Amino acid sequence: MTKVFSALSVSVDGYISGRRPEGADEVGSGLGDAGALFDWYFTGDTPSKVFDGFSLSEPSARVFDSLAARVGATVVGHATYDHSSHFGGSGPHPTAPLFVVSHQPVPELSEAQTQATSVEEAVAGARAAAGGKDVALMGGVLVTEAIKAGLVDEFVLHQVPILLGGGRSFFGELPEHVRLRLVEAVPAPGVTHLHYEILR
Repeated sequence: MTKVFSALSVSVDGYISGRRPEGADEVGSGLGDAGALFDWYFTGDTPSKVFDGFSLSEPSARVFDSLAARVGATVVGHATYDHSSHFGGSGPHPTAPLFVVSHQPVPELSEAQTQATSVEEAVAGARAAAGGKDVALMGGVLVTEAIKAGLVDEFVLHQVPILLGGGRSFFGELPEHVRLRLVEAVPAPGVTHLHYEILR
């Protein structure tokens, strides 16, 4: 059965991107001053089997490639799409189609990218396109809305030992508690991989 999950790097104080330089444009502003959240992608000696150019520690490569192999389609919010320079016409995963949630027109959509007007519509389309694999969610606002809609099964916090002190939070405000079960915790150089299942 297709699952819906999110796996993002996050600081100990809960940020998935840092502060943008003053006056920075939304398009291509990326992680702001939070580049350290992704050092663990490139500071090991084990190449990723899924993503070219990624060289991780052995435990991180095991976790990362296992998650990447699950992905059949990806859903992002409009802000993430803009911050990531429209993913260069593809998506964050090298083979998975991308669904962008936005009520406004989305610029520069390619054939590999589809707009949806709600997270429910996007997840339904992504499930259909995933070919039996799982759907990955990317972006704090999007993940929060998907949790509110009861669509998320799991998430992974790649928790990096840094306090950013500001930026874009992973989770927004929720109307009630969401109970979790820790599935796995994998310590690795520069990051701890925390895999949670949402309890219903």
